[in-house]
This record gives sequence, C-alpha cells and structure tokens, in this order.
Amino acid sequence: MNMPVKHGDFNGIEIMERDGALLASSREVAKNFGKQHKNVLQAIRNLECSDEFNGLNFQPVEYMDAKGEKRTEYGMTRDGFSFLVMGFTGREAAHWKEQYISAFNAMEQKLRAPMIDVRDQSQLTQIAIQLIEVNQDQAKQIEAMREDVEAHERLTKADGSLNVTEAAKTLGVRPKDLFDWLSHNGWLYKRTGSPNWLGYQSKCNSGLLEHKTTTVLRADGSEKITEQVRVTPKGCNRPIETAGYF
Repeated sequence: MNMPVKHGDFNGIEIMERDGALLASSREVAKNFGKQHKNVLQAIRNLECSDEFNGLNFQPVEYMDAKGEKRTEYGMTRDGFSFLVMGFTGREAAHWKEQYISAFNAMEQKLRAPMIDVRDQSQLTQIAIQLIEVNQDQAKQIEAMREDVEAHERLTKADGSLNVTEAAKTLGVRPKDLFDWLSHNGWLYKRTGSPNWLGYQSKCNSGLLEHKTTTVLRADGSEKITEQVRVTPKGCNRPIETAGYF
C-alpha cells in the first residue's frame, strides 16, 4: 500500500509508505529541486554505487500519469535520497545540503554532551563533589560581600553625620579622592580666598550634606566660630549607588 506521508527528515518533501518503509519519490525530488523527472531518473540509473546499495535504497514503483498511462518512478530511502541529491547542483540543492549539514552538526553536538547515568555511583559522587565546591565558592563570595553590606546598613541606619575624611574612611576610599569626587560632582565648593569647603545648598536641602557650627575657644580667651561641612548617612549612601564610582 502506498500512503503519502509528510516527514520532516526530507525537508518537507512528501514521502510514501510502502511495505513499512518510508520512501521519497523521484517525482518529488524533481519538483523540489527544479529538475525534470526524466533527468532525475537518468541520474539514479547513472549512480556509481554498488549493486547492494542500489538494491537496498532505490525501488522502481509504477504509477498512473494524468493521461492514465503507466509510468515508472523511483522510491528511495533516506540514504538513497541523500546519496542522490549530494551530487546535484543549483540553489535548491545548495540549500538542502546546508540544511543537511546543519542537522548533522546539531546531532553531533548533542551526542558530545555529557550524559548522566543516575545508576552510576561514581558519576553521582562526582556531581556531589562539584555541588559542594560550588556551594563553598558561593559561601566565600557571600562572606566577602558581608562586610560591605553591613557597612552599607550602618550608613543607612546611622543618626549622625561624618566629616569628609571620616566618610572616606567609611566608604573605603582615600579622602583626597572623595573630596575630588564631591567637588567635581556639584556637592562641595570653596569661596575665593577661603580654605574651607562648603556644601551646595541643593545638596543640603536634599539631606545629603549638612553644616555643623562649632565654637572654638582661643588661647587669649576669645571665641572663634567655625563651620564644617559634613556628609549625612543619606549622603554616604548616595555615592555607593552612583554608577561609575565606589
């Protein structure tokens, strides 16, 4: 019994089932590869393969044409189909060859993938060892991050402010680098002729900086009022979140 069946292994070419075997039709080959059927038949007859291979993979099949006359075509196995079209030229043949090679490479890659046999105690032991090593590495990474996280939490929960030098120490950077960053990013400035840093009002209004006024007693008994810019816990947290720094 001949029963047309669609089968993806032939890239959408219609195949027929005959005596339990799936066979590609020489007429389907001609149609899909842009060739005349008589030329495909001639190519099959001229294949330089062994008689054994030919007999196993190419079977003559009779069919009725549009005029009701008996004609002969060939049904071919997947191996016969591949053997035949590998010798074809043209755009359609080139496309099919690329698809064939791609499918072959995908299968090869799949076969190369390591297979796990759950019955193999040695494989299970190796997997367990690898999982332990991964967990240990993750634990080390978490421990390395713990101090930074705790410092971040302390900054967030702290009530008091820090001078810039203290803030730099808390953030783990050099005071000079922090002063440079704050001044270049619109946090701090100096008045002309003054050695003291001041915070921009916008940063003070945002709660990132504050000014602390201190009264200092001089040796002669007079008082001197000094003003110091300080970084709030919110301000210390902001540089940590700023991309490209800390």
